Amino acid sequence: MRRRLVAIGIVGVVALTLLMWFLRHDRGAVHYTGFVEGEERILRSEVSGRVVEVAFAEGDKVPARALVARLADDDIRSRLAAKRQEVAVQEAQIRRQEEQVTLLEHTWKENVDAHHAELAQSQSAADLASRTMAREQSLVKTGASTAQLLDQARSARDQARSAVDRAHDMLDRTLAEEGEITVARHQFEVLRQQRELALAEIAELEVTHAKYEIRAPDVPTVVQTQFIWAGELAQPGTAILAVLDPRDKYVQVYVPVADIDRFRVGRRVDIELDSEPGHRVPGEVSFVANQATFTPEKIETRSDRLGQVYRAKVRILADVERFQPGTEGNVYVADAARPSGTESGAARASDEERR
Repeated sequence: MRRRLVAIGIVGVVALTLLMWFLRHDRGAVHYTGFVEGEERILRSEVSGRVVEVAFAEGDKVPARALVARLADDDIRSRLAAKRQEVAVQEAQIRRQEEQVTLLEHTWKENVDAHHAELAQSQSAADLASRTMAREQSLVKTGASTAQLLDQARSARDQARSAVDRAHDMLDRTLAEEGEITVARHQFEVLRQQRELALAEIAELEVTHAKYEIRAPDVPTVVQTQFIWAGELAQPGTAILAVLDPRDKYVQVYVPVADIDRFRVGRRVDIELDSEPGHRVPGEVSFVANQATFTPEKIETRSDRLGQVYRAKVRILADVERFQPGTEGNVYVADAARPSGTESGAARASDEERR
């Protein structure tokens, strides 16, 4: 009797275990085996220089836009200082030239106005002298005036006409002086262009100078690998740090051709780590390759490698910090009929490898 009870107990435990396994695993869900990965970003030097400082080491948390490394920038700073001094000198020259142009323009306008007024006055005096002489001529003919008075009137008219000619000459010479203003304006524009060119060179040097500081991405990251240390020489393209956004991780899987219709971008799925069976978190298909490839050896069995698969990525939507790059897990596509009445090729490969 006791043996029968023990046997019944063992059968009950086995049945309960099988029931729990059955409830925990959705027999209607297709699953694919893959590995957790993250989008590593390599921070590289864009210029040549000796590394002065690397502010973060492997495992360090890096704030967004933080300064992660500096290169020696003595030469570029010296060139910037010299160019800025050159611009300061040009600014002073421009101010002086502008003042000279303003003075020339003001003086020239005053002189032109004065000579116009002088010409108008001389012309009026000449007209009066001409009328006076004409009257004297009439009076001489009638005997009301003398030849001496006529000669005086003629002399006054000639002097007035000479004054008009002199006024014309002075006005013409003053108008011709506008050419000096044109030359001064041209010199002013040349100085301004030289300054603009120097400012453009400064802007270019500042862009280059900024490259001597290597900064983190716009989101917080964690250092995965340090490639270079203070005192070493960096060249354009030299890797400084590899960083990873701890909130941006995904599981990369390989989907057989027969299953691709149910594995579309935007599809919600479940993700389960092998190290935490039964604990699933939500995910979303974020990428599916356009072309099929032969199945990678590390995922599939030899027989499955004869087929083709699509590489896909499933973004992890919750508890991201629990998923470490390199760990293995399964992606479950819920509410989908099992293809050909069996598991997917990826799942079969995982089971065979475990056996």
